[in-house]
Amino acid sequence: MGMLKRGLLIGLLLIVIVGVVTSLVVTRDGKAVTVEGDGSTVLDAGTFEAFPLPDYASRFLTDDYKSYLVELEPGIKIHVLEVGSGYPVYMQHGNPTSGFLYRKVAEELPTDQLRLIMPTMVGLGFSSKVPASQHTLDNHIRWMNTVLVQLDLTELVYVGQDWGGPVGMGALAQSPDLLRGAVVLNTGFNAPTEQRDLSAVHARAKTPVVGELMLEVFVSIFDRLHQAQGDPASIPEDVADLYGKPVQESGNAKAPLALMRMVADGPDHPSAPQMVEIENYVQSLDIPAEIVWGMNDPILGPALPIMKQNFPEADVVETEAGHFLQEEVPAEIAAAVLRVIDQVQASTQD
Repeated sequence: MGMLKRGLLIGLLLIVIVGVVTSLVVTRDGKAVTVEGDGSTVLDAGTFEAFPLPDYASRFLTDDYKSYLVELEPGIKIHVLEVGSGYPVYMQHGNPTSGFLYRKVAEELPTDQLRLIMPTMVGLGFSSKVPASQHTLDNHIRWMNTVLVQLDLTELVYVGQDWGGPVGMGALAQSPDLLRGAVVLNTGFNAPTEQRDLSAVHARAKTPVVGELMLEVFVSIFDRLHQAQGDPASIPEDVADLYGKPVQESGNAKAPLALMRMVADGPDHPSAPQMVEIENYVQSLDIPAEIVWGMNDPILGPALPIMKQNFPEADVVETEAGHFLQEEVPAEIAAAVLRVIDQVQASTQD
């Protein structure tokens, strides 16, 4: 019996040790990974570091796309896709996708009249990766504003979805003379006034260790993207890989979970002060705007009434799409962009 007890104690001790080690490993902050390009891309704003795309990504784009890097600060660069020339349209994706999310929308737009600018948030796609602790709303807003400043833009129409809403609008709030019109997709601009999780998945994700095991160990978040769609077939395996491979193969895949935890779940959340500023900025706007909404979005579908309050004069297009509606209803989004641009240009002629 004594040997049996000792054996059980040793077994329990080993389980505890394994559990502690596992917790330390999965909750690590992650390392900085600086992306490196090759060659140069010349724009009116200057010369930028070119970034040749791997074959699995480049096959989704036409040859007239530019792919380049904007250095924000030492070691941190944002990857930008750009196509077309003419009036600038800044198109901001969210978590956990990349600028590629707007490729179908771009196909529906006249690139001989519009310059479509699609940056990828730090930590995702082919942009640099940073430790999880550096994923703060304040940082992402500053980083994206730096891109807009370095591109030397003087005016633009904005399109934003998911984290691309607060990050994009937050960046524009720091350069308030840029924004002329907006097309708002499934996102949110309002600060929380009470304690509440955005979704059940967000509630589980914010729990230390549980979130890591759920999204980084047992199942990849990229394998679940289709579950957020109106039509799950709209994100087949090769599209999931388009978003997932650059993150998973980078050596630091911490961004998707960190960005989920960045969602403010109450007034005391670290992102809440920035969300207050963004909400105030949005509600101060007097610009042409349209809302295109995926009503089958399990995360943000029910939030349309709140968005309507932010833009009470905006036309609203309700679709059967899910969260990543750019994959499902690109033509509807493109049509809204063109209508907003027509309004912007008509107002400048008056």
